[in-house]
Amino acid sequence: MSNKQEDRTVILDNGEIAKATFPVVVSASRSTDIPAFYADWFFERLKKGYSAWTNPFNGKKCYVAYEDTRFIVFWSKNPRPLFKYIDYLRKKSIGCYIQYTLNDYENEGLERGVPPIKERIETFKLLVDKLGKGAVVWRFDPLILTDKIDMDKLLQKIENIGEQLQGYTEKLVFSFADILSYRKVKSNLERSHINYIDWTTEQMIEFAEKLISLNRAKRWNYNLATCGETIDLDGIEHNHCVDDKLMVRFGYKSKELMKFLGAELIDSLQQTDLFAEIEPLEIPSDVIVLDNNQYAVINKNNKDRGQRTACGCMKSKDIGEYNTCPHLCEYCYANASKEMAVQNWERHQLNKDNDTITGR
Repeated sequence: MSNKQEDRTVILDNGEIAKATFPVVVSASRSTDIPAFYADWFFERLKKGYSAWTNPFNGKKCYVAYEDTRFIVFWSKNPRPLFKYIDYLRKKSIGCYIQYTLNDYENEGLERGVPPIKERIETFKLLVDKLGKGAVVWRFDPLILTDKIDMDKLLQKIENIGEQLQGYTEKLVFSFADILSYRKVKSNLERSHINYIDWTTEQMIEFAEKLISLNRAKRWNYNLATCGETIDLDGIEHNHCVDDKLMVRFGYKSKELMKFLGAELIDSLQQTDLFAEIEPLEIPSDVIVLDNNQYAVINKNNKDRGQRTACGCMKSKDIGEYNTCPHLCEYCYANASKEMAVQNWERHQLNKDNDTITGR
């Protein structure tokens, strides 16, 4: 078999042979909540060696093989089902971290399908205990303004969660709900009689200033970052949600992953002199601090040029499908309609052994 990516194949469940992609980094998933609803399916497919998905642009069925996979980025609002699989990933030498969207829209009913906020915070802490601090990233995403939620109320919600997560997270990632750019989101909100308010540039700047002040006043010292936002906000980073630096930090033991990322280990940053005291150098911003008293650097630009210009993610293979998330959040951009998402979820329930999420 040729080692060229375009020539590699996988044996399907029915015995047929098909061309497949063999990603080193998998995203699971921007398109749906795999940890919350499809964890059993995904890990069964991981064991079988491949899964399938339908290309949303041309409707073609495509195959993803997991032979080369060394890291998985999970995205979820309820990743509790991952607990029973973390040891399996370690056994397979596959690293992971979780982009955990932990919002609080309980009183407003914008996320009726997620567990209570208290339970989700508990899940966050338990996952940190299991994976390590930094491997669970807090997202308050999106920040949505309505006739019932103003800027100060959003900050109060963030403060409530932020206080409880102190010591468990290093970062807060957020984005501003961009309703007008997504026609189906606008339509879904209006159908549910939710009176949204689109963010202005001035409001974004004001919110960022207040969030920075809150972070400082509470002494959280969280790294604050926006996801997919074009606006530059003083004191706020542009996030890299599929982050090669974070992968090195939690996957540096994999030679295959390090080679793919163009990363290398550095034994020391100290400058020594036979006639002088040893003085540690200031750690450069591009150096990654590891948990074994070593450091690493990445000598390669891994940015995914196929994403939006404002997206800082590195290249990965997303294996989810749109219109399959039964959280049914009112502002969801991944579901064209709640009805379609429920239908696909029900179809999956009837055909869990299928190589696709939708059971088709």
